[in-house]
Amino acid sequence: MADIELLAASGAETAAKIKSGELSADEVLAFWLDRAGRDRLNGYLWQADRDSARQGLGEGGPLDGVPLAIKDIFCTEGVPTTAASRILGGYVPPYTATSVRKAMAAGMPMLGKTNMDEFAMGSSNENSAFGACLNPWDTERVPGGSSGGSAAVVAGGLAPWSLGTDTGGSIRQPAGFCGIVGLKPTYGAISRFGMIAFASSLDQCGPLTRNVTDAALLLNVLQGRDEMDSTSVGIEGGIKAPDAERLDGMTFGVPRALMGEGIEAGVLARFEDTLIRIAELGGEIVDIELPHAGHAISAYYVLAPAEASTNLSRYDGVRYGLRASNEDLLSMYEVTREDGFGPEVKRRIMLGTYALSSGYYDAYYGRAQRVRTRIVEDFEKAFGEVDFVVTPTSPTVAFKLGEKTSDPWTMYLSDVFTVPISLAGVPAISIPAGLAEPDGGGSELPVGFQIAAPAFAEQKLLEASYALEQAIGFDGSAALEGGVS
Repeated sequence: MADIELLAASGAETAAKIKSGELSADEVLAFWLDRAGRDRLNGYLWQADRDSARQGLGEGGPLDGVPLAIKDIFCTEGVPTTAASRILGGYVPPYTATSVRKAMAAGMPMLGKTNMDEFAMGSSNENSAFGACLNPWDTERVPGGSSGGSAAVVAGGLAPWSLGTDTGGSIRQPAGFCGIVGLKPTYGAISRFGMIAFASSLDQCGPLTRNVTDAALLLNVLQGRDEMDSTSVGIEGGIKAPDAERLDGMTFGVPRALMGEGIEAGVLARFEDTLIRIAELGGEIVDIELPHAGHAISAYYVLAPAEASTNLSRYDGVRYGLRASNEDLLSMYEVTREDGFGPEVKRRIMLGTYALSSGYYDAYYGRAQRVRTRIVEDFEKAFGEVDFVVTPTSPTVAFKLGEKTSDPWTMYLSDVFTVPISLAGVPAISIPAGLAEPDGGGSELPVGFQIAAPAFAEQKLLEASYALEQAIGFDGSAALEGGVS
């Protein structure tokens, strides 16, 4: 099989060719290791060789032989795991995350660990301690975050698919920026064991792929109850490859009140085009209200930092990772954290500690939890009226490197459409809706279309996404050579 064909093949197609004997697992792995080794996007923080890629691999699994890139927030036994932070420099876990272990049991070799915003805190991948990752469509622009490396290596032809994590949009937003598919499952569908924690009530593992079928295949491998994670429940009946051709009888709710100022004209145009396609496929468009969704960003940036301030307190120089001082205990804590954490992580730790402090807990954290409850209720009511809720994935296309780093609030607003869904705990997917020029002009860039569904309705979500994906016919091949030197 020609290299160009293997590059363009989906994960499902490659797995089928390996199973039929048309391709060997060895030649597929060699091809992707070579591609990953020519990374010009700073998409990988660690790359496997042939032996390390095969370590712990199962045989005869459903996706046998198709390599997988893994976000560097998943612990992997014997392999450096940094969460893109200097404070975890030199850390090599003695165990493997459940989701990674399941992928390996299914026969998927590990290509490498991908770049990310430090401890998954960011929307651009510029917060990595090891340098920004680049967007393969335009290397002067960000790939999104925090799973920017996982999105960029798939879009840029450095991996056939990848694993990411989503706390407030960290799979969906980079998928939208890079023109690929990103799926955040229902909270609890996939075990979080072995994922380095940011905000434990929000963090969720999920796939980044080139099409919806691949997302379904990976989800089916990853989902399930895990005795190591008491919040995991899996998806009853598992997930099947979608095959829907139309959207007859399905209703799609549009929260128009969320779409105020700040949405680029090109993004809004592609969103409206996609609504027309839904109608052409037999779906019904209904305007809905999500009255409290406008407060989601404010609530999220109290709740997530509060949980982060607790989770990150374990990084103190005592047990693992960086130790920046050998003086007295207090100095060791202070110097290690000062040297080890980046600016965005420090900002969120301080925000979270303040919100949880005596005298402020109820005014900030308690109130934010009440807002979260209202948002959950809003989505429950909406799903009593419609099958899906749809929005743009992000209000803009990928922005330029450095464009928003000086204004954290503007950066946070990149997640205005994804955060409400995270707070509600329901599944959502971003699929490419076409290309659009950024406001102010420039080359056309991918636009994401987000579809959310009720809790544990992943199969229905994937069927609708598949039908819409086929109708849109997005071609992401222009970025496939953007990742290699």
